Amino acid sequence: MNPTIHNLAQGSAQWHAYRARHFNASETAAMLGISSYQSRAELLRTKATGLSPEVNAATQRRFDAGHEFEALARPWAEEIIGEDLYPITASREVEGLALSASYDGATMMEDAVFEHKSLNAALAESLSQGVIPEQYHPQLEQQLLVIGAQRALFMASSGDKDHALHTWYRSNPELRARLVAGWKQFALDLAAYVPPAAAVEVVGHTPETLPALRIEVTGMVTASNLADYKAHALAVFAGINRELETDQQFSDAEKVVKWCGDVEDRLIAAKQHALSQTESIDALFRTIDDISAEARCTRLELDKLVKARKEAVRGEIVAAGVAALREHVAKLNQRVGRVYMPAVPADFAGAIKGRRTVSSLQDAVDTELARAKIDASAIADRISRNLATLCELASCHTFLFSDEGQIVLKQPDDLTMLVKCRIAEHQQKEEARIEAETARIRAEELARIERNRAEKAKEEALAQASVAQPAIEAVTVPELVPVTFWDVALEAEIADAQFSSGQTLSPAASAMVVSLVAHLPAEASAPTLRLGEINNRLAPIALTAEGLASLGFAPVATDKNAKLYRAADLQRIGAALIRHLSHACEVQAA
Repeated sequence: MNPTIHNLAQGSAQWHAYRARHFNASETAAMLGISSYQSRAELLRTKATGLSPEVNAATQRRFDAGHEFEALARPWAEEIIGEDLYPITASREVEGLALSASYDGATMMEDAVFEHKSLNAALAESLSQGVIPEQYHPQLEQQLLVIGAQRALFMASSGDKDHALHTWYRSNPELRARLVAGWKQFALDLAAYVPPAAAVEVVGHTPETLPALRIEVTGMVTASNLADYKAHALAVFAGINRELETDQQFSDAEKVVKWCGDVEDRLIAAKQHALSQTESIDALFRTIDDISAEARCTRLELDKLVKARKEAVRGEIVAAGVAALREHVAKLNQRVGRVYMPAVPADFAGAIKGRRTVSSLQDAVDTELARAKIDASAIADRISRNLATLCELASCHTFLFSDEGQIVLKQPDDLTMLVKCRIAEHQQKEEARIEAETARIRAEELARIERNRAEKAKEEALAQASVAQPAIEAVTVPELVPVTFWDVALEAEIADAQFSSGQTLSPAASAMVVSLVAHLPAEASAPTLRLGEINNRLAPIALTAEGLASLGFAPVATDKNAKLYRAADLQRIGAALIRHLSHACEVQAA
């Protein structure tokens, strides 16, 4: 939403009504609990009731001087910025918050603003080093936020240009986020605000004054109200309050401690006065000692009780702050929908350090609690945003984010990058797995086809052998015996002899030889026999890889360009070669 410029006279009824409806830049430091002029509790009370502290004459004079110094300094600021400046009041709605800022000066384009403060020792020391004190940063940040300015000129002076100090402030995104979150928490606290009981100035009271103790002696006690004094004193001691809760009760107890000490001193003085009049009056002194002892016991008891209760009250206030923060975190977990909220640090012990009254202790704890709630709410917002990112980007890959509870605490940009990287890495691994699986299936299918082809060839050979079996009459094979190269060679010699004598081997016998050759056992051995070695052993016969393949012997493996065969196949190769030669001779003879 664009900013709205308001034409309001400072100090008018309309101006006060306007400020009451908005969260103003000048209130941001108090809202965050870092203002040295107003506590967060006081700002809450002012916003809730509309009642502001009375401005006395001295304070009004200081305000008037500040406005005068501001008017004098505006032309100096215009020289530094290089543009005319106009004092304005503007508002803007940011995430449902009605934010406002008053400007000592803004440029026509509203890209630069001017803020002036009366010069004091602290500002002089800080600005001389080019540093703006931290408590002024929230005001400047909200001024930039409301009108969208890019920079702010911060100046401090007391009407003297030569001693004026200035420096530039530029937007701090972290502070801006903290500021918006802080106003959101302040709005919640404001809605739940219950005015505390009116504060009364705490003044300690002692018990009622005891009557003056009168003792006169002339060798004996001639006159004394000691008995009545004792009864009255003991009654007063018994009536002293020992239940300490409020600042008033603590103040009373501290006064009573001093009063009891005074009673002891006066009794000692009375005793010494009596001693100066007589040497020994036992009953008198015993009575005085009794009263003095009771006063001393009461003093010591109350003194210890005051110290103990002060520590107890400090502990109770801190414990209440811890419990309130724990409850807030639990509600945030419910809002997020998961128990992902981390432990949110809150230094309550440090906040109450140096605080002595119950009201100051409570205010310090409340301020620290508000700060911790703001941080916790910011974390919850980040978790919700990150969960939405996970739902959008990783709804199909939830198994990759078993550490969801930890990574949602990251900054949103970091989480987005992490999610994309994990998914991309998973997809790469999945693609590699699918590719490897596809290659494995392809290899298995090729192996299956090769096995089927080999089995089919074997079945065809067996089928041919079974067809030739009925024609074999003279040759019988009662049992399978090992067949060697020399067995086959012997058959070849027989065939050759028969061929030379004009006899021919019967077709059945010839088929038997083929069958025997085809079924020579092939020993399982590594393929180490090269084609050259086969030719060396068969010399002068020379074979090629294609020739061996035509005989039914394909290379088992290759080594670069060399074809490798099993050494155990050499006998089978020889048998096949003999058969081939015999058959060729038969064909030639025919």
